[in-house]
Parts: sequence; structure tokens; C-alpha cells
Amino acid sequence: MMRGASNTEYVSARVRTRRAALFADEDYRKLVRMGPSGIARFMEESEYEREINELGTRFSGVDLIEYALNRNLAKHFGDLLEWSEGRIYDLVARYLRKFDVWNVKTVIRGIYTDTPPEEIRTDLIRAGELDDSTVDLLLEVDTIEDVIEVLDGTVYHDPLENASEEYEETGALIPLENALDREFYEHLLEDLGRPEEGPDAKYVEFLEAEIDFRNARNALRLARSGADLDPASYYIEGGVLFDESELSQLVADPDGLIDHIADNRRYGDRLSGAISRLRDADSLIEFEHALDAALLQYADTLSSIYPVSVSSVLSYILAKEREVENIRAIARGREVGLSESEIEEELVIL
Repeated sequence: MMRGASNTEYVSARVRTRRAALFADEDYRKLVRMGPSGIARFMEESEYEREINELGTRFSGVDLIEYALNRNLAKHFGDLLEWSEGRIYDLVARYLRKFDVWNVKTVIRGIYTDTPPEEIRTDLIRAGELDDSTVDLLLEVDTIEDVIEVLDGTVYHDPLENASEEYEETGALIPLENALDREFYEHLLEDLGRPEEGPDAKYVEFLEAEIDFRNARNALRLARSGADLDPASYYIEGGVLFDESELSQLVADPDGLIDHIADNRRYGDRLSGAISRLRDADSLIEFEHALDAALLQYADTLSSIYPVSVSSVLSYILAKEREVENIRAIARGREVGLSESEIEEELVIL
């Protein structure tokens, strides 16, 4: 249950200040032309200065950038929780559990691909509810079964254990990843009801949109995976765009899936530009980036209606995530020798 009074005005004001410090699209275009050392110097002259300086004695190149990005992200989202009181604290805290899901998925993918633990560590974002000791234990295990055992006593254990049989049968990570997503989204809308107007209504509308876009993403992933999986079993309840049967029908029809989004009055009227990007996407990664951009645009629209609300906080969280992911993509792309145009394809630009 959500508790106490909320200091929404104070948190919204602090968030506006933080948002003003985010990189602009023009900054990403500058970074694309730099190597890792240049990117690190650029970050040092921004609000990443503290992290770059503190970590610069131990790391260099892309490793320095990765650790600085993740530490900065965790700091900013930790600050959100520190500032928040009462109801807005509860709403922000439950949303930040997405980073627990991110970290567990990252460990599972690392084990699946035999990635060294130190490489997995650079991708972890310690901004959720799992404590550092649990996250560190996840980095020490060698099998997905051990990951599930480490998570015994958390909300993620039972969903993963229930999905493990299908994982063993198919050899695909989709059952495990979807089990984590479902656990997160089921608790996200808990106790909120369906308010018809006001800031709470826009907050719920944003969460519904995120679930809708997650379902769209899952549908395309299932279509491209080639695995013999039942689409209905990957349906996440809580959105407004699909029911189970519709999602199952649209898995094999990407164009129909996009038409379904465009024909919906809630999204079609507000996301015409984003939907054009979806139609132009030639690959799954481009489609997913277009979905990310659409969700960012949608969150910004909702937060502009009620700038002093939890929606403005969630809009900032997504924008900060986009900044970190874009800088990471540029640094990694430069490290492996991608061209500027290839790197730009990896970015989420509004």
C-alpha cells in the first residue's frame, strides 16, 4: 500500500534541474566523431566529471566510460528516492525495480554467452532494490540454475523457476526474460486502479503505454526468433492495445502490428512521427529503437500535461536512461571500429 503525503512539487523541481543537464542530440553527434579517450574527456567536462575523475585511476577507455555511466545513473536514481517522500516515493521505487530486472537479465545473458564476469559487471546498474551483496553473488555463479537459487527469497525466484523448464526445452532465453518482465509489470500497476482524470490518470496511462510497447517488442522478437513458442504465454496484462488473441495473430505480421498501433486513437494521434519510424525500420534493433523513441515521446507528452507529477519524474528516468545507453553505444561502436553512420543507427534520437 502507498503511504503518507507526497512532496511531488519538490521532486519535480529537482528533476527539472537534472533534466536541463542531460546531453542534447547535438552532443551525441559530436561524440560519434570521437574515440573512447575523447568521449571520456567530453564527459569529464559535463556532469559526469566526478565519476570520470574517481574511476580514472583504475580504468581507461571504454571500461572507464561504462563504469562512469552506470555509477552516475545509480547516483541520480538514488537521489530521486532520497528526495521523495510518501506516495511519490512508492511510485518511483516500484518503477526503479526495472533495474533489478535489467541486472538479472544481464547476468543470465552473460552466462548464456560465456561472457567473463568482469564484462558482465560493467553492464550492471545498481539502482534497484536488490542489495549489492546479492548482485555480487550473481556474478560469482556459473549456471542459470545457480542464478535462480541466489534469488531465492526474492520476488524473482518463483517466476524464473517456473520458466526454467521451457528454457531447457527450447534453449531460448525468451521464457526467462519474459518471466522477469511479467513480474515487474504485474507489480507496477498494483493498487493504482484506473483513475479517469488528473495526474494519476496520466501516470497509469504511461504505464499502460510501456506495457503495450513491451508486448509489441515481444511479438517482434518471437517472430524473429524462429523458436516454437506460444505468443499468448508471453502476453503481459495491463495495457490497452492488445489482448492475448490479437497479439498471437500479429506475431507473424509486423506490418499489421504497426497498423494496429497506428489505428489506436491513444497512440496514433500522438505518435505519427514515431509510427513512421516504425514503418521504416528494416531490422529488429531499429524497430526496438523506434519503440523506445515513441515511448520517450509519449512520456514527454504526458509529463507536459502535468509537469508537477510523478509522470514528469518517469519521463526524466527514461531520458536519463536514453543518455546513458546512447553514450555507451557510441563508445562501444568506436571501440570495435563501426563507422559513424553505423553507430548513429544504434542511437535513440528524438
